[in-house]
Amino acid sequence: MQLVNHYLERIESHAHLNAFVEVYSKEALILASEIDIKINNGTAGKLAGLVIGLKDVLSHKGHGVQAGSQILDSYIAPYNATAVQRLLDEDAIVIGRQNCDEFAMGSSNENSSFGPVLNAADISKVPGGSSGGSAAAVQAGLCHASLGSDTGGSVRQPAAFCGVVGLKPSYGRVSRYGLIAYASSFDCIGPITKSVEDAALILEIMSGSDDFDSTVSTKAVPEYSQNLTWTGKAKIGYIRDTIENESIAPEIREQTLDVLNRLRALGHEVTPVEMPLLDYLLPTYYILTTAEASSNLSRFDGVRYGRRSAVNGDLEALYKNSRTEGFGDEVKKRILLGTFVLSANYYDAYYTKAQRVRRLVREETERFFKEFDFLISPVTPTTAFTIGEKTDDPLQMYLADIFTVQANVVGNPAISIPNGTDKEGMSIGIQIMAPFFEEEKMLSFASYLSLTLKENILEA
Repeated sequence: MQLVNHYLERIESHAHLNAFVEVYSKEALILASEIDIKINNGTAGKLAGLVIGLKDVLSHKGHGVQAGSQILDSYIAPYNATAVQRLLDEDAIVIGRQNCDEFAMGSSNENSSFGPVLNAADISKVPGGSSGGSAAAVQAGLCHASLGSDTGGSVRQPAAFCGVVGLKPSYGRVSRYGLIAYASSFDCIGPITKSVEDAALILEIMSGSDDFDSTVSTKAVPEYSQNLTWTGKAKIGYIRDTIENESIAPEIREQTLDVLNRLRALGHEVTPVEMPLLDYLLPTYYILTTAEASSNLSRFDGVRYGRRSAVNGDLEALYKNSRTEGFGDEVKKRILLGTFVLSANYYDAYYTKAQRVRRLVREETERFFKEFDFLISPVTPTTAFTIGEKTDDPLQMYLADIFTVQANVVGNPAISIPNGTDKEGMSIGIQIMAPFFEEEKMLSFASYLSLTLKENILEA
C-alpha cells in the first residue's frame, strides 16, 4: 500500500505532464491492501506489488476507455483485454489509464483530445507517440511499468524519447482482444519499463494463446525472465543507410556507431548491409494502416455507443455529424486517405501494390535473418523535438517512425533500450530487431547490451 501511495503522490505532483487521463486512487489502494494480505500469506502472484498504467486503448472492465478521442466519450469497457486480465491475475495493480494520440495515430502525443503529454526531461519537448503518456509515466516514476500499443513504433519511439525500455513482440505473440484497433494486421501490445528484466517478465505473463483472438499464436511461451543470460558471439547486421544518412542527428549517428564498434571490439560480428526496399517502408506502412483504419473506425458512428451528435437530421446526418464532432483532424485525415486507397478506382494502384511490397519486405527481412542474429539501428532520426515543431509538416512527423515501421510491416519483434543522451540531455534509444518469435534471444541480448552500455557510462 505504501508503494501505491508513493505513486499517487508522484502522479499528483507531476499532473502538469498530462500523462494520465484518469487515476484509480481508491481502487488501487483497496487492491494494494488485498495484495498485502496475499503477500503475507504467501499466495501472491508473480506481479504482486507491480503498479502499472494502461494506455487509453486497452479495455479494463468497468473503467472508461476512449483511445484519446471524444468519439468514445463516456464509454465504459464491458470486459478486460486479455493482456490486462493476465496481469491482474498475477496481482498487478492498475493505477490509471494514460493519455495517447487519438486512436494511436501519431508520433508525438499531440493528437490527443485530452491535450499533449509533456516530456519529463524537458516539458517543452514531446514524449513521443502514440504511447506518450505511458512512456512519460514510467520516465517520471508515476508507475512501475505501462502497457502500450505499437502499430508502427508507438511503444519503441516514445521509449527512446523518454529514456526507458519499450518492447514490441512478434505479431501474434500477445492477444489483441480488448485492444481498440487502429490497423489490425500491424497492432501489437507491448510493455514500457525501466529495465529489460521487467519487460521480459511482463511479456512472459501476457503472451500465449487466447480463444478470443484467432490471430494469436499457439506456440508455447518461453520463460523469458529466467533466460536473460547471453552467451556466445552474435552476428549483427545494420542497414548502412539507417546510420550514414545525413538526415540523422549527428549525436544519434555517433552513439549508434559507438555501440556497434564496441560490440565488434567484444568479438561480435558486425556487418553493414544494404536494404533496397528501405525507401518503400513508410509509404507501404501508411497506405496499409490508413486502409485498415478506414475499415476499423467505421464502427464509431454515434449509434451504438460513444458520442452522438445533438444536431437533428436523418440517419446519414447523424453519422456525419457524430464523426465530424467526435474525431480529431489527424484521425479524419487518415480515414479519408484510407478510404481513398480502398476506393474502386485506386484499390489496385495503391492498396494491392502496397500489399505486394509488404510481402517483398518480409521476404527480404527473412533472408537477412538467415545470415544474422539481430538487426541493430537507431530508434529515431532525432531526439525528442519541441511541442508544435512538426505539427504543420506531416511528412516530417511521419519520418519520426522511419526506423521502427519495418518490424510492424514484417511482424518481427523489436526492442528499444536507452543509449545515453544528446548534449541537451534528451534521451537516445537503440533498437534491436530479431527473427520472428525469437523474443527470448532478443531479450537476453538486450539485457547483455543494456548492461554493457551502463558499464561503459560508469567507466566514462
